[in-house]
Amino acid sequence: MLIDGAYRYIELRRSFGFKLRKTSAHLASFAEYAASVGDVHVRNNTALAWAAATSSTQDSYYRRLQELALFARFLRAEDAGHEVPQHHLFYRPRSRPAPYIFSTEEVARMLTAARELRATRLNPLKPHTYEMLFGLIAATGLRISEALKLRLDDVLADGVLHIRATKFNKNRLVPLHPSVMAKLDAYLDVRQRYGGLESRLFLTECGQPLPNSTARHVFHGVLRRAGIATDRPRRPRLHDLRHTFATRVLEQCAAGREEVARDFVALSTYLGHGHIKHTYWYLGATPELMGDIAAAAEMLALGRCA
Repeated sequence: MLIDGAYRYIELRRSFGFKLRKTSAHLASFAEYAASVGDVHVRNNTALAWAAATSSTQDSYYRRLQELALFARFLRAEDAGHEVPQHHLFYRPRSRPAPYIFSTEEVARMLTAARELRATRLNPLKPHTYEMLFGLIAATGLRISEALKLRLDDVLADGVLHIRATKFNKNRLVPLHPSVMAKLDAYLDVRQRYGGLESRLFLTECGQPLPNSTARHVFHGVLRRAGIATDRPRRPRLHDLRHTFATRVLEQCAAGREEVARDFVALSTYLGHGHIKHTYWYLGATPELMGDIAAAAEMLALGRCA
């Protein structure tokens, strides 16, 4: 049955570090759909019908067919009766939205607005939590998911954060600037008094791990309070703090080719990028980072830089 093949495929890819939470659910859904129409092999027409029935956008339609194509190739290695869905016919180029790069003054206003959030009897930690969360992302470039997963024992004694099970299922160490560590130590003092037994670093008013959706909602409220980008049709995202960090670091790169290569590798590692090309994207997204540094970084991304 296709569901058995799906389980084997997911287990194999997870052994290589892939999480595949959505893919696992999608393949189970397809296996059930295929069984309902009497298919015991992956069929192109069945795949197209399933993707059309379960997709809300052209992008999700393509991605689901792409997942099925990879799965079908896995099965086809053992049984040539499986057909590989023609997913490439539905590919549409995607453009990443240009990030909003916060100025130093805007970051300061944002943190002030977070610090001025009203503490309540139920949530005395609220202003401390959001000032620390937003400040930490701005100062380290962490992904919001990484920051929210932090536990108390991930703050190591030597001023280093232990980031576990990241986007690419890897762990990494993120050194903190002494000024950031001092802020974090002050937060931990308050957190210890009000945080209860929960081990997560950032908590809700109920003492539970802080959800991503709540953090984003408060972030947009803080931006309004701070008067940041209020006239823009597209609001800055919390993830743009990560983009801002990367941009400011790259602006300080030396112009020499060897120095750029060194700085790019260091930044890519610090940010936890799976490939240096994702770090290189910041140059194209931010006009002020063009010129010699872009040329040197392009050579590095193409593997030409020693």
